[in-house]
Amino acid sequence: MKPKKKARRTLRSREDGRPADDQRAELRPIGLIRSSIRRRSEAPKQGSEGAPDAWLEVSPVAVDGLDGIAIGDEIIVVTWLHQARRDVLKVHPRSDRSKPLTGVFATRSPDRPNPLGLHPVIVRGVEKNRLRIGPIEAVDGTPVVDIKPVLCAVQRA
Repeated sequence: MKPKKKARRTLRSREDGRPADDQRAELRPIGLIRSSIRRRSEAPKQGSEGAPDAWLEVSPVAVDGLDGIAIGDEIIVVTWLHQARRDVLKVHPRSDRSKPLTGVFATRSPDRPNPLGLHPVIVRGVEKNRLRIGPIEAVDGTPVVDIKPVLCAVQRA
């Protein structure tokens, strides 16, 4: 009789290849982006490249989390890029085919295994459960999964 092998803990620790229950992530949208950008093809690559301001509508269950946010604040809006492909690991940076294929983790491509968008924006207005923010390159209807304040710049050693 062969001795049993110890189970190795990996990202795919179940026999069927799925993550174990304690390794699953669950995101719940807290709101939506309401933008004049209707299609992904209309969106600039970055907010600073001509993106409009938009409304971030926060759901009633999360509205108390807006307490303390004021006009002029710099925040980071974390979105779920719902139109992104999740099976892409290499892209031509900025969709420029003259550039070599590069791993998505070295790019800002929306197509990636977990398509989270990071959008540094300025709060332009606060109205009940809505923030006027911008500039932001997100498509209308993009789910928002978190909002974080910008605290300081990264210090490089």
